[in-house]
Amino acid sequence: MQDTAPLAERMRPTSLDNYIGQKHLVGEGAILRNAIESNLLPSIILWGPPGVGKTTLANIIAHQLKRPFYALSAINSGVKDIRDVIDKAKSNGLFGQNNPVLFIDEIHRFSKSQQDSLLGAVEKGTITLIGATTENPSFEVISALLSRCQVYILKHLDKSDLLAMLDLAIKTDSFLKTKNITITESEALLRLSGGDGRKLLNVFELVVNSIGGTTIELTNEKVNSIVQQNIAVYDKAGENHYDIISAFIKSIRGSDPNAAVYWLARMIEGGEDALFIARRLVILASEDIGNANPTALVIATNCFQAVNVIGFPESRIILSQAVIYLATSSKSNAAYMAINSAIETVKNTGDLPVPLHLRNAPTKLMKDIGYGKEYEYSHSYSGNFSAQEYLPENIAGNKFYEPGNNAREKEIRDFLKKRWGDKYGY
Repeated sequence: MQDTAPLAERMRPTSLDNYIGQKHLVGEGAILRNAIESNLLPSIILWGPPGVGKTTLANIIAHQLKRPFYALSAINSGVKDIRDVIDKAKSNGLFGQNNPVLFIDEIHRFSKSQQDSLLGAVEKGTITLIGATTENPSFEVISALLSRCQVYILKHLDKSDLLAMLDLAIKTDSFLKTKNITITESEALLRLSGGDGRKLLNVFELVVNSIGGTTIELTNEKVNSIVQQNIAVYDKAGENHYDIISAFIKSIRGSDPNAAVYWLARMIEGGEDALFIARRLVILASEDIGNANPTALVIATNCFQAVNVIGFPESRIILSQAVIYLATSSKSNAAYMAINSAIETVKNTGDLPVPLHLRNAPTKLMKDIGYGKEYEYSHSYSGNFSAQEYLPENIAGNKFYEPGNNAREKEIRDFLKKRWGDKYGY
């Protein structure tokens, strides 16, 4: 008989050896694994997207260190709950090497006062805090608490991780191993997972149960058909939150203010954090609009600041104005593509030397060996421009920025063409 617990819960690993993904943190010799194995774990913040193993890792840590484990969710816990755990730790005399682990899921949803209530216990070592967040802790965790924690970044699970997770489930789950399951095509499963292990197992279980029988063959067509028919079941674990923010962003990127405002309303009515929404708008203003309309970033940033001051319900109006402005702006991802291209070049070419004429020369020795000697001060030339080389010699002429096809960036293209001629192919 099938266990009533969801497959994702049945497959939750209990040791680092069975933990899939995050090799940069918990692989052999990795920094977090060393801290766990030496029993010298500090308070930590696990930052990463949903379904990559933050909660599982916290459970494994507590189990491996043989410490009491307390778990709170920021959604339904308050200051009293935190104090109860701390008092329990104190009254049981759990100090030093045996201090308990307090895991707080979605710690970014804790208010300042809730986070303040953790400070003393973390600083004194009464508890070892493990906070999990999908949001940048620099924005969401108060500086006093953040300074007392190590931040570890968890990454999306890659294709090999996800396939390994499915293979392990088929071979070891008490229910699935009674069936003859063949995954002929995995693309649909992987696409629907979005790098989220929990979502992958939820979809896989849904499809297997829907097909039924003992011999099951999974194809992309079957997976897509079954998930579409059972979308309400598929969303029952809360993934809908991330699907709606995705639809919201894509509607703005697609210049549809009507759809964008609809998804905004869905988030507001669902109790979404106004700052979470506003922060996404700031990112989008650069990633999807950029220099096609530089004012978009100003509007989005001012929206974030205003929402921070005003709060709901009035913030809905400010968000609506900003969303409509961004949705109806010209679009360009040129800045996003430029920095990605430049970073890829840095990864491939390493630390290329800075050309001598661009180097700083604060000492006589540096001046004597040519630092800054042939630098041409742009403001001393006609049009405040000198066509000197600014890139390292090995990558001279590389073009990272490709202006978008919009009025503002056509002006930028003409500006660059006039100054650089054919050097960058503008």
